[in-house]
Amino acid sequence: MYIEQAQKNLIDWWRYVLGVAIAIAGVVIFSIPHSVALIAKIATGDVDMDKIGASDTAYIMGLFESNLNFLYILLPFAGGLIFLLFIAVKFLHKQSITNLTTSRAKIDWSRVAFAFILWGVISTAMTMVDIYLSPDDYVFNFEINRFLILAVIAICLVPLQTSFEEYMFRGYLMQGIGNIFRNKWVPLIVTSVAFGLLHIANPEVDKLGNIIMIYYIGTGFFLGILTLMDEGMELALGFHAANNLFTALLVTADWTAFQTYSIYTSIADPSSMGASEIIVPVFVIFPILLLIFSKKYNWNNWFNKLAGPVETLETENINQ
Repeated sequence: MYIEQAQKNLIDWWRYVLGVAIAIAGVVIFSIPHSVALIAKIATGDVDMDKIGASDTAYIMGLFESNLNFLYILLPFAGGLIFLLFIAVKFLHKQSITNLTTSRAKIDWSRVAFAFILWGVISTAMTMVDIYLSPDDYVFNFEINRFLILAVIAICLVPLQTSFEEYMFRGYLMQGIGNIFRNKWVPLIVTSVAFGLLHIANPEVDKLGNIIMIYYIGTGFFLGILTLMDEGMELALGFHAANNLFTALLVTADWTAFQTYSIYTSIADPSSMGASEIIVPVFVIFPILLLIFSKKYNWNNWFNKLAGPVETLETENINQ
């Protein structure tokens, strides 16, 4: 009954349109420090304005020291999360954060921790195996002082970045679209595709081609299925946080969205990556994870939870 949870609150369609605008406003406001720093950099005359005008992401990210740039990248997501939860959700919809997060009486942090640890261990193991099998593709990049600063920034802000994406797509929009269309398959498809398209400006797309969108959209579907089957966002929150946090700390490359003082730097030619390296996670690893979660949490009635109707709660609906 996760999507139905929102019916306890104000769910007029226009509130969701305004709520998304409020979240975007938070992103824009928290982007001001980066904009000011960029303007100051331009004022020195050491910036290629043609690349700025062409929105050359890799060039713009390279204008600042790596840890500072990482901070600039993550701050807007923190702003979006704050504006979404504390202005749009609590003020505009009169909804509690717990109600947006889960159908359970309270947020199950053990679920968040389980997904975080499970994917953290698996993703780290896969990375280390790849480093062992292809040592020429990696350079050991560990610098203790810079890494510790990176770790502080990442631990504090990466969960806010991933939580913003989860609360926006698997929470706010999943519930809003579901209650507007009165079914579950429309919000699952719309939020998953929208989540994938959100990443289309990432430098990985330019290097790997549009085939990488299979991974981004597939990840959106995986996280959406987690949320609908488990009747809450806890597993999605834990998985997404682990995915981005361990990526930022373990491996970086000069063609990825996160360029950090990580432990290793990948020097492999991105054009050499095969389709299998993109497709295997979506069609092999994610289904295995769904099986693990389904066994642990006794999921059943898959069709109804993923494609069934959104019922009307037998409670007084204050949406008038």
